[in-house]
Amino acid sequence: MKRLSLVTIALGLFASACGSSSTSPTTPTNPTFTATLSPANEVPPITNAESTASGNATITLVTTKDAAGNITAATATFVVNLSGFPAGSTVNIAHIHEGASTCACPVVVNTSLAPGEVTLVGGSASFSKGSITVAPEVAQRLLANPGGFYFNVHTALNAGGAVRGTLTRTN
Repeated sequence: MKRLSLVTIALGLFASACGSSSTSPTTPTNPTFTATLSPANEVPPITNAESTASGNATITLVTTKDAAGNITAATATFVVNLSGFPAGSTVNIAHIHEGASTCACPVVVNTSLAPGEVTLVGGSASFSKGSITVAPEVAQRLLANPGGFYFNVHTALNAGGAVRGTLTRTN
C-alpha cells in the first residue's frame, strides 16, 4: 500500500509540473510606458526661452479584463520630472495624445493637472497623478501600439506644448 501511495504522489507531482509551461508568454498586468521629453519634439519645435527644457514621464497602466481578455476598465498613474526651464515658467497641463510624433493630435488621457498646480523651482519640478481613468478602447490601442502616442507638458509660454516625447513600453 505504501508503494502505491508513493507512486500516486509521484504521478501527481509529475502531472502538475507538466500542467504549466515556463515558455508560455505572459502579459504584465501593469504595463509601464516611458517618454523622454524634449522641446525639439514639439510641432513646431520650441525655439524660445524654454528650448533648454527637458524631462521624462513614466506612465503605469492598470487594466481590468473580462474572461475573454477584453479590457473593461483602465487607470493610469503618471510620474513626471522636468528640468531646464527658465525662471518664471509655469506648467499648465499635461496629457497623452494619440497620433504621429509629427502632428498636433487629439488628447486621449488627461492627467487632470490644473494650471498653477505644479511650481517650477529653479527651473525644475516633479509631479505625480494617480488613478486617472483611461477609456478601455484607448488602453487597448495604447497596448497595441505605444509608439502611436505621445505625452507632452504645456506651459504658459508654450500653450501648445513645451516638451514632448513618444511613448515606449518598458515591460
